[in-house]
Amino acid sequence: MQYIREDVWELGNDWAAPILWYARGVAAMKSRALAVPTSWRFYGAIHGIDRPLWKALGYLSAADPLPRSADVKRFWQQCQHGSWYFLPWHRGYLLAFEANIRDAVIKLGGPKDWALPYWNYFKPNQFKLPPAFASPNWPDGKGNNPLFVPQRYGPNSDGKVYVPVDQINLDAMSDPDFTGVSSGGSPGFGGIDTGFEHGGSTHGGIETQPHDWVHGLVGGENPKPPHLPGLMSDPDTAGLDPIFWLHHANIDRLWQVWRQNPLTDIDPTDANWLKGPGSVGERIFSMPMPGNVPWNYTPADMVDLAKLGYSYDDLSPATAGLIASLRLERLGASAAAANVTEGAPAMASGKNVELVGANRKALPISGDQVSTSVQLDAGMRNKVSASLAAAATSGTPDRVFLNLENVRGLSDATAFHVYVALPEGANPANYPDRLAGSIALFGVRKASLADGEHAGKGLTFVLEITKIVDALHLGNAFDVNTLDVRIVPTKPVPKRAKITIGRVSIFRQGG
Repeated sequence: MQYIREDVWELGNDWAAPILWYARGVAAMKSRALAVPTSWRFYGAIHGIDRPLWKALGYLSAADPLPRSADVKRFWQQCQHGSWYFLPWHRGYLLAFEANIRDAVIKLGGPKDWALPYWNYFKPNQFKLPPAFASPNWPDGKGNNPLFVPQRYGPNSDGKVYVPVDQINLDAMSDPDFTGVSSGGSPGFGGIDTGFEHGGSTHGGIETQPHDWVHGLVGGENPKPPHLPGLMSDPDTAGLDPIFWLHHANIDRLWQVWRQNPLTDIDPTDANWLKGPGSVGERIFSMPMPGNVPWNYTPADMVDLAKLGYSYDDLSPATAGLIASLRLERLGASAAAANVTEGAPAMASGKNVELVGANRKALPISGDQVSTSVQLDAGMRNKVSASLAAAATSGTPDRVFLNLENVRGLSDATAFHVYVALPEGANPANYPDRLAGSIALFGVRKASLADGEHAGKGLTFVLEITKIVDALHLGNAFDVNTLDVRIVPTKPVPKRAKITIGRVSIFRQGG
């Protein structure tokens, strides 16, 4: 049977049959004890669990019998972040969860072809939380709606939950490479080459935006002390929120959309990716299926939707992207010369990465905005300029990336916009062309723990600033010793969040 995942906002009404059956399936999973591998909380712990945080949020008590140690070792704390396994691991996680909900639906007398809906917040008028998730009541007015959770605070931490459409983007869809580099250049559409990575430091393009952003702004943070995060804001609680699964279904859909360009957008062919971390002696990807039967899978098992038995009702292109010919024309190549590259990658995807410059010290983030200056190495700056000037004949101009390295802090709900080369005293809102990108610190608390897997080195975010540098070059404004970088939080960052950026740096990437 081929299952079709549909847009939650286009099912007919707020409590259309697929959503009503989803709620009933969620209720069935929530009725099971934590120790049962197909229970709601067990599935949440597969993504991640912080026991003190779960207790503080009311999802774990001393009376809860814990699962068998073998089940904990096999299944819990498994999600892949900051890794080239991010997309295939989550696809398997979704499939297994969907199978468990479907099993519950069928046992309750529901449709055998039930499939998980997705939330496409990019579509017009679909940015709000779907209504069935926003009310504590079932459609008959009775309480205890299993799709509603109180720990959902929204972008302004006021309980109004929506995705600010002017703050999310699909820039990652223009990246021609699935696998990126860890040396300061593009992290790729799907992430950098890693082993089993439960909380890697460098997030790939689609993970950074829109994945992280939607997590952080939907979850938000409780404005009341002790300022606990919303469920979606923290990787160790995100799987407990029923909206998590619709968000990830959309991310999974975007992966399939990206793959539709056969000239450039292809998944890795490396054996280590295809066979997964289990092939090199690390943890395997494994999920409990209906009947508590374990299912093991690899990334190679996840690449063909037809073989997996499902698809989406809409796989139309998410964005046209910036193809090479348009950029070359902008940089001075004739239309005829630029058209030679039509259908080529969106940008040069060379792996040669070099540091162009960096600021001098760590940058604390608090209040409504902070600034720093990146000192540019004259030789490297000239190298970028020469690449751009030669674009008309070489066809391979550099790509340029801004790195926010070793970002640490205590608040996963923190989000901010990053601007480059703003005029002094300028209002950032008046310069959308200088917006490098937007960052949500999903996972920063865990990545900042000194006793954590990565010894508290934090997260690193990579934003492509190629368009900005192109514009500066064309305006003869790139011949400077420094580039100013301004961080503008979506709402003032309190000092208690302890957010710092270890270093702000700029890298060139070319042939």
